[in-house]
Amino acid sequence: MSDPVVQVGPVAHGGHCVARLDGQVVFVRHALPGETVRIHITERSKRFLRADAIEVITPSPDRVPRPCPLSGPGLCGGCDFQHVSAEGQLTLLTDVVREQLQRLAGLEWDGRVEAVGPLLDWRTRVVWSVAENGYVGLRKHRSHEVVPVPTCPIAHPNHPRVSDQLWDEPRVESIASSTGQRLLVTDATIDDALEAQVDGVVASDGSVRAGTGIVVEEVHGRRFSVSGSGFWQVHPAAATTLVDAVIAGADVRPGDRVLDLYAGAGLFSAFLAPACAPGELVSVEGNRRASADARGNLADLANAAMMHAPVERALRRGLLGERADVVVLDPPRTGAKEAVPAIAALSPRRIVYVACDPAALARDLATFGEHGYALESLRGFALFPMTHHVECVAVLTRAGA
Repeated sequence: MSDPVVQVGPVAHGGHCVARLDGQVVFVRHALPGETVRIHITERSKRFLRADAIEVITPSPDRVPRPCPLSGPGLCGGCDFQHVSAEGQLTLLTDVVREQLQRLAGLEWDGRVEAVGPLLDWRTRVVWSVAENGYVGLRKHRSHEVVPVPTCPIAHPNHPRVSDQLWDEPRVESIASSTGQRLLVTDATIDDALEAQVDGVVASDGSVRAGTGIVVEEVHGRRFSVSGSGFWQVHPAAATTLVDAVIAGADVRPGDRVLDLYAGAGLFSAFLAPACAPGELVSVEGNRRASADARGNLADLANAAMMHAPVERALRRGLLGERADVVVLDPPRTGAKEAVPAIAALSPRRIVYVACDPAALARDLATFGEHGYALESLRGFALFPMTHHVECVAVLTRAGA
């Protein structure tokens, strides 16, 4: 059977567009809404097909040449939108956020995802896979097959050159901090020449193999120590962008009791604590290493308390008290489904929800709505250029307040 031609419909969450072939839904990568393309089917199921656009017959005005030679059908799966203009990417992300909010939460949003920095040279943390021959690279889309990647155009130029050697372990993470430090996280043998490029090497269990085990990040003049591969935003402008959006949305008042949930290394807590003084800031994080980082990063703030516990457990057991004036949460990609009712029960004046997945966000906003909270505002940020990922900051208030 020859590769069919389809008319491409709207973008869908996940980096692909929707088309139909003989009445069946097809999720097409490397295409754009409105295009006519020839597709190659890559997966079949009873409910839908997956395919790559292998020939563009009628291109979209937003289509551009890919800046990376390893991007495209059957190649590196790290990027979704290398073939899309800068404005076109913002439109796609906006359409996805709008559709998820409307479909999953019944909410209408008339905003637009905001650009943050350039499309290339931005990713400060990269987890590389290693091919069987020892070359470092990235995996194909929905595959364990590794595509060797000598250089990655979206990676920050200050990364250590991991492609300079062959590797004897399947994984290595490289980090380039905002203060110029470079770190490797791996259990592999490291050549002397590569080790000389970095400030430290950390094993997968967190133990320090060489140099320092931390990197230092800076936001609004304040420094944060982050250990090993501990969580930090991967776009160099992300931390500042999100801090500004969270502080504006939280509208904290002196004397407030503020909870920062899923707090990571204490990024938001460090700015929320001074805003609520002489009130109390409680920073809650379940990951042991991130919790230790936060404890050190918040040590100079007298009104900041650090709690190492899974957020859901802390809420369920009443460890966070009976009330809060403001709650900030930045949950993992799966969202905060179990935590939402308990957060609402604290009756906060404002809730600020930072989300990296619009579907999980929409589902949780719907649940907040069932507990008396309405969406006041939402901003979207293109903090992962060339990919389908988008960061949102939603502000909720008690309905009718």
